[in-house]
Amino acid sequence: MPEDLFAAPFLPATVAEAARRFGDRPAFVDPDGSTLTYAELHRRSEAVAAGLAEAGVVPGTVVGLTLPSESAWVVAYAAVVRCGATIAGVNPRLTENERSGCLAKVSPTIVLADSDQVSSLERQGRTAPEPGPDADRPVAVVFTSGTTGAPKGAVFTDRQLVAVARYDTGAVWGSSPIAQFGSTQFAHVGFTTKLPWYLRLGTTTHLLARWRAADVLDLVEREGIRTIGAVAPQIALMLRDPDFDRRDLSQVSQLVVGGAASPPALVEEARRRFDAGYSIRWSSTESGGVGTATAPDAPDEEALHTVGRPRPGMALEVRGDDGTPLSHGEVGMVWLQSDAVMSRYWDDPVATAETLVDGWLRTGDLGRIDDNGCLVLAGRSGDMFIRGGYNVHPAEVEAVIGSHPGVREVVVVPRPDQVLGEIGVAVVVPTDPNRPPTLAELRDHGSSRLAHHKLPEATRIVDELPLTAMQKIDRRALREIEAAEPLTR
Repeated sequence: MPEDLFAAPFLPATVAEAARRFGDRPAFVDPDGSTLTYAELHRRSEAVAAGLAEAGVVPGTVVGLTLPSESAWVVAYAAVVRCGATIAGVNPRLTENERSGCLAKVSPTIVLADSDQVSSLERQGRTAPEPGPDADRPVAVVFTSGTTGAPKGAVFTDRQLVAVARYDTGAVWGSSPIAQFGSTQFAHVGFTTKLPWYLRLGTTTHLLARWRAADVLDLVEREGIRTIGAVAPQIALMLRDPDFDRRDLSQVSQLVVGGAASPPALVEEARRRFDAGYSIRWSSTESGGVGTATAPDAPDEEALHTVGRPRPGMALEVRGDDGTPLSHGEVGMVWLQSDAVMSRYWDDPVATAETLVDGWLRTGDLGRIDDNGCLVLAGRSGDMFIRGGYNVHPAEVEAVIGSHPGVREVVVVPRPDQVLGEIGVAVVVPTDPNRPPTLAELRDHGSSRLAHHKLPEATRIVDELPLTAMQKIDRRALREIEAAEPLTR
């Protein structure tokens, strides 16, 4: 008889069954080498759920998670959902103002900021009330950016988490141990929505205090990791490791790469030097972290120049400004339909209505379908760009950099980068042309209000900014100037 995936809250039920199946197998290995087994994850999450229930965490409440991406984060996530409540994970690398902006959006009952706080909630021998099954109860809020002014939180329920597990693995239970490493913050959609299927596969996830290419390659070599999941800039950094060609990476059979654009040269080099398949994954926070994929053994035309095809069971269309589907080869907005797409934005019905239309997700990306049915991206409809897998909204950066006394006007645009995909360039009209602000000065000025990945990494000093015929700043012209620059690094 097929498993009823909605018979109980999906994540807690998965944790309990994984404990029964995998017992003392390590589920997570923390940076200090300590392990959290599947049995311990179940026991501790049940105990923490009891403490959370005593503190007033019940269905309809939200718990903020700002703690580092370690095993305690997973315990807290499972415990909150066991109570029938909702987590709101916030990247701890954001500045305090950015974190506060995200949390203010969801009004959490409790914010868990470190592992000791999670441990202090454990109530051994007690249990939280059973919330009962509800496929549409909010499980997680995943923020699309750290914007201080108006962060948007994508809401995911059991319905979406089950769909993600089905798309990725068919929601099957694994048997043989699978080693992997954490490549993104746990607050990222790539972990939050996919944790249940990691647990169902019986994976052992090795965590790093800080991502460094040499440390990751040491881990891959030592643990015999066969599939490397990463964002494209991380692959580029691995290839630059001075010891790369002396390492024994013969067990690596596949690279699964998303989060940022994979330049053709990177794909070609990685396939050759790893001697492994390279699968590009394109998705978004709103899509639940699943979308299209290139086949690991795809021919060059697909592997180097597209982001592949939608997963079986998904639908994808390219539409014009009026919402009408376009013919293959025409560039338009990319729309995606899938059971994994978020249910809504938290407390933002206007943005929800603009993004979710008749069961379809308006992704905000531009693209076209080629003759082989693969999606070829052509940029984004807005100004946002992606630096190393993280979204950067220029207007937010400009508001901070523009407050520097040496800046009269500033526009932030992306420049292609071999490692990070894109970096931000501050195009500045200085207050004093004889003493323009330096890059170091601008970065120092913005460091207390902007996360590291949002700070500009190059400057261009100009006498004036280009304007359109409507007397607006011509961002397209500035983008084209930076796009013509040689790739940095």
